[in-house]
Amino acid sequence: MTSRLRVVIADDERPARSFLAALLRAFDDVAIVGEASSGKEAVAIIERERPDLALLDLQMPELDGIGVVRTLKKHAMPLIAFVTAYDDYAVRAFEMNAVDYLLKPVDKKRLRDTLNRARERIEHAEIVAEQTVRVGAAIDAYESAARPPYLERIPVRRREEVFIVPVNLIASIVAEGELLHLSTVKGERYTITYRLKDLEARLDPARFIRLGRGTLANVDLITKVSVMPGGTHVAILTNGQKLQVSRLQSRILRERLLRL
Repeated sequence: MTSRLRVVIADDERPARSFLAALLRAFDDVAIVGEASSGKEAVAIIERERPDLALLDLQMPELDGIGVVRTLKKHAMPLIAFVTAYDDYAVRAFEMNAVDYLLKPVDKKRLRDTLNRARERIEHAEIVAEQTVRVGAAIDAYESAARPPYLERIPVRRREEVFIVPVNLIASIVAEGELLHLSTVKGERYTITYRLKDLEARLDPARFIRLGRGTLANVDLITKVSVMPGGTHVAILTNGQKLQVSRLQSRILRERLLRL
């Protein structure tokens, strides 16, 4: 009997992760060896379990699918297939570089094709370095592709009025369930219904930095960073806000802001 294909799933949205897991469990030749709800968790599981294939959500907070690939050591790199909501730039980059991908909602037949391709590559002893080059080229093509212009203002509806909030005046964006709370440099507060990772994708990454799973801050409005026990930090903004910085993001914050 052919050995089962060992697969890891990484998606920060539980319903999407559960749906993909259910599809995989319908295949007798597949074994799910790990499910990750974040990119950081995905890296840990992949390095521990050494799966044959990793199905990585392209958009995840803190560390996305591309970040996972960049974090993994070459000797721990499995075959990679990105999972994404339709993104024309990503699809073109992946197809151009023969990197496998799945569009949400994942189709069972398309998933079967991905699994078959992974098995063929393993059976033909494809050199990991070859895949690393392909994935790296796809990532470069994706990130250098023409992107839609970043948002410069955000419309906020309040009853019969719509307030136009300039993005450069937003100090922080904090998620609370399905709501996002926008705080401005003047201390004004607005609330919109939007997913944080979707809004983050439309904001200039040079302007906003993620402080934690549910928090973005305007880099130019961070005036002080306090070091806390355990290697975390608290960022103080010009509007007086104090925002906790996760341990993972503390490392990124140090690299980006706290070094000359």
